[in-house]
Amino acid sequence: MSSENDIISLIIRNGTIEDSEAVLKIQKSIVAEGKYLIAVSEEFHRTLSQQREWIQTILDNKNETLIVAEIDGEVIGWIVFQMTHNRKRLSHTGTFGMMIKDGYRELGIGKSLLSALLVWAEKNPVIEKISLGVFSTNHRAISLYKKMGFIEEGRKIKEFKMNEDEYVDDILMYKLV
Repeated sequence: MSSENDIISLIIRNGTIEDSEAVLKIQKSIVAEGKYLIAVSEEFHRTLSQQREWIQTILDNKNETLIVAEIDGEVIGWIVFQMTHNRKRLSHTGTFGMMIKDGYRELGIGKSLLSALLVWAEKNPVIEKISLGVFSTNHRAISLYKKMGFIEEGRKIKEFKMNEDEYVDDILMYKLV
């Protein structure tokens, strides 16, 4: 668990292949929570080897990035930016996803990660637009994105069926950099 004093030791850095296991562990724990991601536990089967391959492809692409948040040597969150498609007319845009380990949320770590991503994107001569999709029920994330200058550009109504009687919209947001 975290306390306010832990934030002092927060390090935001570029991800490496050595972060694969920690990144996967966070991803699996958030999938298991069942509140923030499309995948559910029984269908998320990524292996450490597959995670390493995924991270290596990101590291090998100068227009993609993985940034991690670390406290006392432990990776407790990450943000990834990937190109939308491998098409010339979409080469200026991409999407990001962010995950923060339970117990470390609402401490400003998401803001720090997103700020680092925006700095990276502004320095990248190719990237002009950053996009994301977020569950309409994820109010904390939506609030952060709006504070960071992201604008809602669309909504997919009832895009996700959470259970027999509950649907969630997919809110599409963007920011030009």
